[in-house]
Amino acid sequence: MFKFVVFAFVASLAAAQHGQYASPDATAEIRSFSNDVSPDGSYRWSFDTSNGIAAQEQGVGGVQAAGAASHTSPEGIPIQLSYTADENGFHPEGAHLPQPPPIPAAIIRSLEWNAAHPEEERPANEYVVKRF
Repeated sequence: MFKFVVFAFVASLAAAQHGQYASPDATAEIRSFSNDVSPDGSYRWSFDTSNGIAAQEQGVGGVQAAGAASHTSPEGIPIQLSYTADENGFHPEGAHLPQPPPIPAAIIRSLEWNAAHPEEERPANEYVVKRF
């Protein structure tokens, strides 16, 4: 029984001290919040927190949306994201997002040659059969 009491005391002490070392994100508070929905299905919401996170979005009837979000990374880098979403998908923009590699020069030359010689193109389903 004595071991159980000592264990319970140590566990409660550890739990109390854990709160002293909580990150600022764990104690963040909402500074502002708005949420407006119209009868026609359009909407607009936004929020801002005490730890620097902010986001906003507006949209129309679940078909189109545009918004932005920002925060600071654990490394201290400001992250800003803007986006649109529509029938063509989700389109994010931000300096932190990965970029595709450049198109190799040989591929560019091939595309330019194909564009300059459309008469030499064959349909994808046409095969050339050579007899030996």
